[in-house]
Amino acid sequence: MFYPADPKALLDDIEVYLKQASPEEIRGDIKGMVSPHAGYMYSGAVAAWGYKALLMRKYDTVIIIAPSHKAYFEGAAVQERGGYRTPLGIVQIDEEFASELVKESKVVQANTQVHKGEHSLEVQLPFLQVVLQEFRMVPLIMGTQDSGVSRELASALSKVIRRIGTKSLVIGSTDLSHYYPYAHALELDGQVARNLGSFDIAGLTSDLEADKCEACGAGAVVATMAVSRKLGANAAKVLKYANSGDVSGDKASVVGYISAVFYQEDEGLGT
Repeated sequence: MFYPADPKALLDDIEVYLKQASPEEIRGDIKGMVSPHAGYMYSGAVAAWGYKALLMRKYDTVIIIAPSHKAYFEGAAVQERGGYRTPLGIVQIDEEFASELVKESKVVQANTQVHKGEHSLEVQLPFLQVVLQEFRMVPLIMGTQDSGVSRELASALSKVIRRIGTKSLVIGSTDLSHYYPYAHALELDGQVARNLGSFDIAGLTSDLEADKCEACGAGAVVATMAVSRKLGANAAKVLKYANSGDVSGDKASVVGYISAVFYQEDEGLGT
């Protein structure tokens, strides 16, 4: 539904998106990323700016945090075993990490059922398969998006990452405002972009709670920012923003998309 089922067509699409993206060089260790999860024809070009920044980098484990669109449940759900199959192959789950996470956190449950049919996590995988090639993943679906769950999840993830000693990347999957006129969407999404670019976790949380902005994966974004900071990230950069109106030309009712990274700057460099 969200990208081609044919492997060659999918790979061709991703390679075009990556070729067209031109993010500035991130001179430091990328710890986390925010990426959109709409159909590739709408958000693939924006997602590519973030994923292109990962080229030539290596990670053992990629933790993907994504919102649930189909099921309501408390906390977050991880699939502990097996893998996800895409047209480009199977992405294996880091079973040791997933098991440790369930033991570590009261807000994480093992639940495969809520992963079935949920697009927000799996649309990240083909891009990762192209730019990273070899990695394992920890798939997390958030049922509740409140800041308390996000903080607890971030704390548990950082503890497990340190305990296992794996080189990890955290991805927060989200789209921004939904179905507002173009100009209003720019205002709402601009507020998210400012908080992301300034690495302001408290500011983003406050603005989301005050309805000054929107993100369907708000909890995933806050958790990603918090984990990134715990892992040493001290800088952030918004790489690309666009909305569906920029693609379709229909600006009466649009959905916003953004790519951003959180990273630990190389010593001696300014922001």
